[in-house]
Amino acid sequence: MEKKNPEFDDIRPYYDEEVTAVIERLLSDPEFRRVIMGYVFPDRDWDEFQTLMRSFKTKREFQHSLVKHTVLGLVSKSAASVTCSGLENIEKDQAYTFLSNHRDIVLDASLISSTLGINGYDTTEIAIGDNLLVQPWIEDLVRLNKSFIVKRGVSVRQILEVARHLSEYIHFAIEEKKESVWIAQREGRAKDSNDRTQESLLKMLAMGGDPDWFKSLQSLNITPISLSYEYDPCDYLKAKEFQQKRDNPEFKKSPHDDLLNMETGLFGDKGNIHFQFGEPINSSLQLLDNKLKKNELITAVASLIDTGIFRNYRFYPVNYIAYDRLWGGNLFLECYTAEDLQNFDRYMQQQLDKIDLPDKDLPFLTEMMWTMYAYPVKNHLEIAT
Repeated sequence: MEKKNPEFDDIRPYYDEEVTAVIERLLSDPEFRRVIMGYVFPDRDWDEFQTLMRSFKTKREFQHSLVKHTVLGLVSKSAASVTCSGLENIEKDQAYTFLSNHRDIVLDASLISSTLGINGYDTTEIAIGDNLLVQPWIEDLVRLNKSFIVKRGVSVRQILEVARHLSEYIHFAIEEKKESVWIAQREGRAKDSNDRTQESLLKMLAMGGDPDWFKSLQSLNITPISLSYEYDPCDYLKAKEFQQKRDNPEFKKSPHDDLLNMETGLFGDKGNIHFQFGEPINSSLQLLDNKLKKNELITAVASLIDTGIFRNYRFYPVNYIAYDRLWGGNLFLECYTAEDLQNFDRYMQQQLDKIDLPDKDLPFLTEMMWTMYAYPVKNHLEIAT
């Protein structure tokens, strides 16, 4: 029996008893059909797909029979390999708040959740910003896939109320539903790959539990995950956005831009992908002085999470070359070959050529592209010294 609390009906994943109706809504939406048949299952018969969808009566059936295999199938066409380590750090009978760096809008959480399912763990609930729910069918699909909604773009007056509501739901999921959750370490992706946990995120997480912030964070069983993509197919889109924001501080992405980022991330070449589950931070939290002022405590916790993420990156020649180009000289010369250098320059030029700005600032765009691949190495070095 699913634990329910009507206070969270506006943001929670769907209940199993709602699955049948949600699936019928999806199947009747022409845009959903266009995307599924045009991009996800171009070789599949629509009637056959409808029959499969209607066979699902629970979120678990939907995830394990369709989502898991679909995600891994898509990635198999756009990644050379997907590997995972660190599962020994988590227990199957415990709920965790997984905090990770954020590279891809769709795949980060999908790969983590699918990998957990394949290895006999329960899948996670997934935090997703409402700015990505640009079509009604997208909201139906993600809530069917155990996502809960993060409300963004609210008025200043609503910010505190919305943050508390979200925090209370996460505590409800972890402490009462015994469901793990995934949330990125910051709002949106770190487009320069300087992965730093937003202290405002930790303040939000602490709001909804024990009045003692220290105990509230402990109850969430926070566990860092390090995501490493050899190539980010959205790198040129991120570089483009850097220039657009530099040239126009008021620039904001459109819903079309978000859709393009999702599509490019899903189907673009990613090379090798690795993610590692770190150790839960509760044992380290216990070593902190619980008499620290609130802001000092939050800063210390953010540092623990960042260290856990930085420690477990996996690096590829592209990372070492970018670091040397920007900051290192020949520090990592032994980590790549002349062929790797040629491939790096070819790849960078290929991506830069995709940027469709009328006033392309190539030196700036090149530096931004290098930065995305160099920062993980820089941050790893900081904790290693």
